[in-house]
Amino acid sequence: MASPSPPLLTVLLCLLVLPVPSPCAATPLGEDLLAAARAPGFAAWLRSVRRRIHRHPELAFQEHRTSELVRAELDAIGVPYAWPVAKTGVVATVAGGAGAGPTVALRADMDALPMQELVDWEHKSQESGKMHACGHDAHTTMLLGAAKLLQDWKGDSQGTVKLVFQPAEEGNAGAYYVLQEGVLDDVSAIFGLHVDPVLPVGVVSSRPGPFAATSARFLATVTGKGAHAAKPHQAIDPVVAASTAIISLQQIVAREIDPLQGAVVSITFVNGGNAYNVIPECVTFGGTLRSMTNEGLSYLMKRIKEGQSAVHHCTASVDFMEDKMRPYPAVINDEGMYVHAKEVAENLLGEENVKLAPQLMGAEDFGFYMQRMAGVFFNIGVGNKSTMVTVHTTHSPHFVIDEDVLPIGAAFHAAVAIEYLKKHASK
Repeated sequence: MASPSPPLLTVLLCLLVLPVPSPCAATPLGEDLLAAARAPGFAAWLRSVRRRIHRHPELAFQEHRTSELVRAELDAIGVPYAWPVAKTGVVATVAGGAGAGPTVALRADMDALPMQELVDWEHKSQESGKMHACGHDAHTTMLLGAAKLLQDWKGDSQGTVKLVFQPAEEGNAGAYYVLQEGVLDDVSAIFGLHVDPVLPVGVVSSRPGPFAATSARFLATVTGKGAHAAKPHQAIDPVVAASTAIISLQQIVAREIDPLQGAVVSITFVNGGNAYNVIPECVTFGGTLRSMTNEGLSYLMKRIKEGQSAVHHCTASVDFMEDKMRPYPAVINDEGMYVHAKEVAENLLGEENVKLAPQLMGAEDFGFYMQRMAGVFFNIGVGNKSTMVTVHTTHSPHFVIDEDVLPIGAAFHAAVAIEYLKKHASK
């Protein structure tokens, strides 16, 4: 047989060394999860769940109906759970089919806000004075979606995923009370999401290290001596004393805190007398204090207490209400978990859709989990300028989301957990 001509031989040799894609080549896990969550039936179920929760918002530690819905959906999926946790919370468990391994947690908050919804749509809140204006209905729905995905993908996983449906994030430190029950004692890492209307759907953001601020509240009472307003010399005026104290408090951040460290002392209300011609006996005022570090919050609390010790011959006291309204620690993202979740997000959404977030002076009780285990917290975009005339922030009675985020959040949750178990499974 004649030898092949040199050009043909060259072509054959090149073909031998080129990789040939397998017709059964696996797609990245994140793409598979996202495709499953975006399937018409799955996406319709997610929208239905979110709308049912949205129509019946419930305040902190009152999430009875929401908890019942969560448990019913978990029963339908076949995922076991512990309940009640911290009164109304639910902690579900998806155990991998490949044996024992690490335990990772995913968290969603369930409570709503005490405000009247002003969005006119068919699934508007049916509960007077209550609204899901911070997206917790979406958080809960995305975590239920993750439960469904994890249940379908658990066969090859080595380890356990716990799904935390948490009550009372809005000011009542539900995360603290979940931890007190011990249901997360075996968890080594935790991941959480929060909707962000500024980001478009399909975009997420976070940052390593300090991400969201600490938060505490205070109530100051200044007591003097009341008198007729025409005879101020017979009074010990708590109004003047409180006014001076309020101005002085602004000097703490302005002159005592490093300008490169975030800190806030905001007075949000003042209450005194109610007559035009009477100097009252006492004045109360209060507000919030925040810092990007837990140590910074402790310093602010110390200085506020010291600043009220003696004001214009009046007596003063400060109540930080730590028993009923526990201060929130800072949300400080673990470096390793941040890198892990960022890589998962880039594979899921593309590098261009994973942004570096600025630090936030808002607070989140997710910080309690981070004091006990490695954690990372991400924002997930729910904005859509093509369909929203105005993008309203969270805690607005006009707040809306683009529900196309629901499959993305479900897949992001599930992918973070599955990939974590893969990386940390025993060899």
